[in-house]
Amino acid sequence: MYCTIKYINVENELDFSKIEGFEWDKGNVNKNWLKHLISSKESEEVFVNKRVYYYDDKHSQIEKRFTVYGITNNGRKLIVIFTIRKSRIRIISARDQNSKERKKYEKEAKINS
Repeated sequence: MYCTIKYINVENELDFSKIEGFEWDKGNVNKNWLKHLISSKESEEVFVNKRVYYYDDKHSQIEKRFTVYGITNNGRKLIVIFTIRKSRIRIISARDQNSKERKKYEKEAKINS
């Protein structure tokens, strides 16, 4: 069964001026490494490099969730799902972009640069 996720570009709506850093759940901190070989540090890098943010309407029933398409310092293109709790970014999951997502990222990143 397929589901459609409505992503709304929120690049200009997110205010990171009050963000103090990242928050990692003890059970979640190593999950991305075990599943996708993505370290916590690497997943945090997409927030400072060329990136595009989307609001994840479908998965925001309990708290607002966002998706960031971005690139690491080593050029790895990732998708990171996150929420903002108080003044910290809480990363929920991170994985490599698939080919369709890379095309979308490259198109959007070019438009927003």
